[in-house]
Amino acid sequence: MFDVSASAARRWTVLAAAVCIAAVSLDGCGRKAAPPSARSSSAAAAPEGSLEWAAAGDWRTGADRREDKALHPVETLRFFGLQPGVTVVDVWPGAGWWTGVIAPYLAANKGKVYAAVYEAGPDDPAATSVVQAYKTMIADKPAVYGDVAFTTFGPHSAALAPAGTADLVLFSHLDNWMAAGLAEKAFHDAFVALKPGGVLGVVQARGEPGGVQDPLAANGYVQEAFVKQMAAEAGFKFDKASEVDANPHDPRGRRALPFGKAVEPDRMALRFLKPKT
Repeated sequence: MFDVSASAARRWTVLAAAVCIAAVSLDGCGRKAAPPSARSSSAAAAPEGSLEWAAAGDWRTGADRREDKALHPVETLRFFGLQPGVTVVDVWPGAGWWTGVIAPYLAANKGKVYAAVYEAGPDDPAATSVVQAYKTMIADKPAVYGDVAFTTFGPHSAALAPAGTADLVLFSHLDNWMAAGLAEKAFHDAFVALKPGGVLGVVQARGEPGGVQDPLAANGYVQEAFVKQMAAEAGFKFDKASEVDANPHDPRGRRALPFGKAVEPDRMALRFLKPKT
């Protein structure tokens, strides 16, 4: 349905070589599990099955939980409308930063997770390694993560989830998809996967308003108006925005390093709806 041009295909090849870096930016790469003793005190205090309980779980590494100060998974997921019994698609979960909260929460609350992993080919050893490590993480703790279903997203991928079954689709790599010429496909595939009235949640480093958006988002930042335009062209209606992940101290124009090694990006959280009719 969506043809990938030669130039876009070359960008995709470059992106595949750097997929581990992309995974690190939100998820971590080559992580080691934290020992049970490292579990935060809030895990014991939070009611089992709550979002707070999932975020504080000892299946998440210390590095994961340190990133919570910038990314606020509980508040962000609540803003997107995550609740018991829903079906969520995590597109490009990387090493599982978002999955580490979403999957345990839904496993405890009779929900469903589709993980649309990177579409790694035989010539993408780095990408294959990240995807395999993610699948191993899920398989090693079935009681924690539940029955996660695996799909793919990439130039030749099919459905993110069965059409019209998802309540929430989560995007956190839009700049990478723009670089690979896949942004239009991402929005289209999300629209197809969602139920009428379903939510598309976008978390993305926010570019300075005004001027012309770099269509490749080379510095990792995307203008809010540009995201809204792409979503509208796919059929979505903008619902509301949240400043929960905002950082007014971000100088913008460059990608911040992960885990506090540089200023965290100023991130926007945007909620879009698939019309009910």
